[in-house]
Amino acid sequence: MRRWLFGDQLGPHFLDDPHQTVLMVESRAVFERRAFHRQKAHLTLSAMRHRAAELGDRALYLRTRTYGEAVQLAGEPVDVCAPTTLRARKLVNALDGVTVLPPRGYVTSGDDFGGWADARRGTLRMEDFYRFARQRHAVLMEPDGTPAGGKWNLDADNRNPPPRDADRLDVPPAPEIVEDEIDAEVRADLDRWQAEGVEFTGVDGPRLFPATRKEALARLRHFVTHRLPHFGPHEDAMLSGDPFMAHSMLSSSFNLGLLDPVEAIGRAEKAYRDGAVPLASAEGFIRQLIGWRDYVWHLYWYFDAGYRSVNELNARNRLPDWFINLDADAVEAACLSDVLSGVRDRGYVHHIPRLMVLGNYALQRGWRPSAMVDWFHRNFVDGFEWVMVANVVGMSQYADLGKITTKPYAAGGNYINRMSDYCGGCRYDPRTRLGENACPFTAGYWTFLHRAQDRLSGNVRMMRSLQQLETIHDLDQVIAQEQARGSKAP
Repeated sequence: MRRWLFGDQLGPHFLDDPHQTVLMVESRAVFERRAFHRQKAHLTLSAMRHRAAELGDRALYLRTRTYGEAVQLAGEPVDVCAPTTLRARKLVNALDGVTVLPPRGYVTSGDDFGGWADARRGTLRMEDFYRFARQRHAVLMEPDGTPAGGKWNLDADNRNPPPRDADRLDVPPAPEIVEDEIDAEVRADLDRWQAEGVEFTGVDGPRLFPATRKEALARLRHFVTHRLPHFGPHEDAMLSGDPFMAHSMLSSSFNLGLLDPVEAIGRAEKAYRDGAVPLASAEGFIRQLIGWRDYVWHLYWYFDAGYRSVNELNARNRLPDWFINLDADAVEAACLSDVLSGVRDRGYVHHIPRLMVLGNYALQRGWRPSAMVDWFHRNFVDGFEWVMVANVVGMSQYADLGKITTKPYAAGGNYINRMSDYCGGCRYDPRTRLGENACPFTAGYWTFLHRAQDRLSGNVRMMRSLQQLETIHDLDQVIAQEQARGSKAP
């Protein structure tokens, strides 16, 4: 039977037979419905067209407005690995002649996750799931059933600030991407679509991320050999001159299905067992895959569809135009300006700028969480709906009041000062909350705590911060200052 491959199911692990015929559908309507980042659109279409070229005559590649039209044109029954969004899964279940198979591209099965989650009785912590998954799949485990090194989580070893007076980490850059005629065709098509009225965000630029399995495997090999040893210690650090640090730059490859996370986990563990990589670095990378990535995938399906709209902190403010339009030049705060320009120019920043700059600022201002889900989904090359719902609603914006995290990821300017080089050249002072030089993150932190204190009063981990709130003698002035700022760019 012909296998229908969605645009995020591009690796060999989505086929059962190396000679299997496939259906691939390129739907322009997907890009007409919402404005995606130009480089995200390029990467996705380039990856699909490269895969079709690799498959040759085995691939029926159709360009139609809708998926339903393509299935009718195929003129034969097809099967498909379950798609990654509620909308797409509803579609394939409703189409005649389509057999839906279990999902692929994740480590833990849905049944295993459901059994684990049901037994937790509503307390769904990633750390607990991570330990369950490590044991279930025998990853970084010793023969006696204990975790490698005697500890499950070495995150405490991976929170170093960036090296002092360094512009970038001393690690080899990832292998460069060399564009080809398929990329040129994609770019020409996107230029034509824009001329015809299809809207995109961000700016065009050279392709920075793998569009083929060969490119992804080259990045994976290079990362494990040259970058993974340095990944752990500065995993949470930020440098204005080094947007990639020692991160793998493989999140889009996993999310497009070019790489199977199982193979990456195996390579990282082998590097540790061979003595080539410190345990803290290997464990940190593996936790991102077998832990967090699988965790947010399964939560997307475990929670009901209404979870995307949860808003327990009653954050109702709309996203301002400067943020929607990625207008980094309008922003004076050095950290926010640099991170927003990274989104505009690359469609990518690593997880700490996402969480502690973009998400932190939005949380402090009370921007609507569902709008933030959509913003992250559209603007990041690795952004898919299933990725962003739990990451934004539950983690970044704490809109579920702790279903998956123990406290809000809110912090003032001192955190950014400690973990980055941004504050030294910024017009704002991270130690100041009031006045012309007041850091918008520091002022925003106390304003957020004041606004949310009733909802956070039962949170033990927030008790100390809420008690400090009572000692802020100029709190009313700080709040008035932030209200006067409103939606203006800081």
